[in-house]
Amino acid sequence: MIRSLALPKGLGLSALALAVAGLSAPLAAQTPPNVLVVGQIAEPQSLDPAQVTAVNDFRIMMNMYDGLVRYADGTLEVEPALASEWQISDDGTVYTFSLRDDVSFHDGSAFDADSVVFHFERMLDEDHPYHDTGSFPLAFFFEAITSVEASGEHEVTFTLDEPYAPFLSNLAYPTGLIVSPAGVEEHGEDFGRNPSGTGPFQFEEWQSNSRVVASANPDYWDGAPALEAVVFRPITDANTRVAEMMAGGIDLMVEVPPDNVAQFAEDPMYQVSEQAGPHLWFLILNTKEGPFADRRMRQAINYAIDKTSLVDNILEGTATVAAGPIPPAFDWAYNEELEPYPYDPDRARELIAEAGHEGAELTFYVTEGGSGMLDPIPMGSAIQADLADVGLDVSIETYEWNTFLGEVNPGLEGKADMAQMAWMTNDPDTLPFLALRTDAMPDQGGFNSGYYSNPEVDDLLERARRSVDQEERAALYKEMQTIVHEDAPWAFVANWKQNAVSTAAVENFRLQPSFFLLLHEVSKP
Repeated sequence: MIRSLALPKGLGLSALALAVAGLSAPLAAQTPPNVLVVGQIAEPQSLDPAQVTAVNDFRIMMNMYDGLVRYADGTLEVEPALASEWQISDDGTVYTFSLRDDVSFHDGSAFDADSVVFHFERMLDEDHPYHDTGSFPLAFFFEAITSVEASGEHEVTFTLDEPYAPFLSNLAYPTGLIVSPAGVEEHGEDFGRNPSGTGPFQFEEWQSNSRVVASANPDYWDGAPALEAVVFRPITDANTRVAEMMAGGIDLMVEVPPDNVAQFAEDPMYQVSEQAGPHLWFLILNTKEGPFADRRMRQAINYAIDKTSLVDNILEGTATVAAGPIPPAFDWAYNEELEPYPYDPDRARELIAEAGHEGAELTFYVTEGGSGMLDPIPMGSAIQADLADVGLDVSIETYEWNTFLGEVNPGLEGKADMAQMAWMTNDPDTLPFLALRTDAMPDQGGFNSGYYSNPEVDDLLERARRSVDQEERAALYKEMQTIVHEDAPWAFVANWKQNAVSTAAVENFRLQPSFFLLLHEVSKP
């Protein structure tokens, strides 16, 4: 149960524990005072930031941990966090960070340069004694690091093998959140169920399929949070989250179904928040085998799907039609000359006939919900109907989110022809580098689940991440987008404007373009 909570407003520990425990019952009548109850989209996979890839999990962990740097409020610009300042060498390969000297982990151990070295070597060094405690799926973010050294008790130096433009941004991403070495040493592979960071809230309990509870860290280096605790409840079904919100069982819910946004916005009991960010909803196409090994078939799918209808009718205008692999939120890198594939079923039929795949039978993986997946079942059904209209026989297989990831991330070979997917990213490099490069195939630890390979795209991505000139990077990304748009390894569907709804009692809540929930300054009198 809950270990300890500061309760200055007279609510006893036992009363709070009972109140929080009652939240596992459906449609609870009232949430505890000064405790924020958040309706999440799914059960987290882990609370070890080095182990996960889903924004659902990140939304919890960003409140329990800190990185060396973080995104400034309302932006994707980097500012100091556990590092008070840093210097970069003239050649862009050495980063030296000065660390705060008054920070402790929630388990009482001190934060210092050795902690930072432990965190990164655990991910990157196969000989590290705790490397076997995880799979580290986003270690890709830091593969440019050749060494990380404690150059002082509170100074750490990273040496890179070459200039790497996304480095600071990747440090601000949840994979860069610093874990307690003592916690990892104590819990090993189970650290993700017993997390310890330096953040504004500290872990209290995790009851599977019920709740994760975090209490205020009164000694937080950036000031104690206003809330006494946060409770994250996994409520997979969107309609159930809406019902819980309306019944008072939760104070805040993320990813509001499109047809409920206006309903909440018109009711003074609620506050609707919206924030544009770098999001892409797409279909992964299996380019290795079956019909989608032929580029004409991949282009046909893009022509066959009525994306405007999906955006206007199912998503009710909460998204725009996507044109390629980089979201327009990265305005400096986005290729504005690209046009989305138009809805043209006649052209789709022509391409299908040219490829010789009339009447092809396709297996389509659809998720029940998940990070940024919008309204996946209705969207999947609409896509199935559009493809049937051009003569394709699509069978849908539906999975719960974490099960879905377990099917899709290892690759579609031998299983499916296409799968839904959504990414929210921190840099224009992230999604294409991790999911479109030849060296990012699933058997190499990447997320190229459709096995797309184009050496020209590989080269452009490698050159873009090495450049420290933003104009040069932009030109390379724009060229890459043109090629990928033509190759069509994905069906590019939608760019979403994220949303959330809270009760009128919740104060100082803001959505972030990073898609993370930052609750340090939130209050609920």
